[in-house]
Amino acid sequence: MDDIDRKIIAHIQQDGRASYADIGAAAGLSVSAVNERLKKLQAGGAIQGWGARLAPKALGLDVLAFVEVLLERPEHDAPFRAAVLAMPAVQECHHVTGEWSYLLKVRVPDTEALERFLSDRLKTLPGVTRSHTVIALSSVKDTPALPVE
Repeated sequence: MDDIDRKIIAHIQQDGRASYADIGAAAGLSVSAVNERLKKLQAGGAIQGWGARLAPKALGLDVLAFVEVLLERPEHDAPFRAAVLAMPAVQECHHVTGEWSYLLKVRVPDTEALERFLSDRLKTLPGVTRSHTVIALSSVKDTPALPVE
């Protein structure tokens, strides 16, 4: 990835609906060159997909929680991961170092929904021995943009 690719990526992170002409102006390329670069970035996996960034509150998802999960044994990892992939409330799942096995980012409508998620979905999974939940009161920064410098 060169500096021009980084300019393209920086531009589309700010405005994913920008025209190829706008992207080309920002990167110093023609429309056809932007098209080729974007195809290569997608084929190479640098661009994983395209979509709209939605406002959680507008969708009634007012509670953001981070849940640390401890699994009993390593053989529970694969079933746990498969189960988490099927849970729409889980936005992110990270295998982490330290005292816990996984860190989840969860969005739900309210604390009652969070309680149901924890009690009925998460804690019933085989191998889950303990969890620790932190509710975010507000978010100072919440961005999917990656540093591309």
